[in-house]
Amino acid sequence: MRVVVAEDLFLLRDGLVRMLEAFGFEIAAAVDNGPELTRALAEEQPDVAVVDVRLPPSFSDEGLQCALQARAQRPGLPVLVLSQHVEQLYARELLADGNGGIGYLLKDRVFHAAQFIDAVRRVAEGGTAMDPQVIQQLLSRRSQDRPMAQLTAREKEVMELMAQGRSNAAIAGQLVVTERAVAKHTSNIFAKLQLPPSDDDNRRVLAVLAYLDQGR
Repeated sequence: MRVVVAEDLFLLRDGLVRMLEAFGFEIAAAVDNGPELTRALAEEQPDVAVVDVRLPPSFSDEGLQCALQARAQRPGLPVLVLSQHVEQLYARELLADGNGGIGYLLKDRVFHAAQFIDAVRRVAEGGTAMDPQVIQQLLSRRSQDRPMAQLTAREKEVMELMAQGRSNAAIAGQLVVTERAVAKHTSNIFAKLQLPPSDDDNRRVLAVLAYLDQGR
């Protein structure tokens, strides 16, 4: 599996490269700025990109902007975003196209290699890997909107876990309920948010975004 890594800090970039290589990934490119990331994504056609949000030259949202542009040119390009903070506008935009694997992890909440490698693999395979705090912040913006108000407390818990990329079995284990119960909650969520039921991981994330977007 070929990976493009974008991180401006040398020690962190080198650490990411070494960790990925230790788990069998091939590093197609490791870059430290936006223009090089754009070039690497176009030329290398990686299986997944691991991208820091803030890259030179702007040190604002350069990395995420490059990732969004690359996904526009290559729909479904798997992208795992690493950030110190939740960039809500661009997180929503990244999630909203519904194509391919996406992930958003907060750097200071990645506690061990297995957690990070699992996220990279899940995203590369077309799934999602969302830090719970990212989902909480996205949800908190519109917590009083009518679409969210329609959901029960249990359905909100299920929706947050779905958005993190959890399977029905994993959600059942987390909430200590049966998979059948989770499937029923999932069906209710899709119905209340006017989304057709689907097993697609990105559609599950869009259940969260449907709530966010209906308040615009």
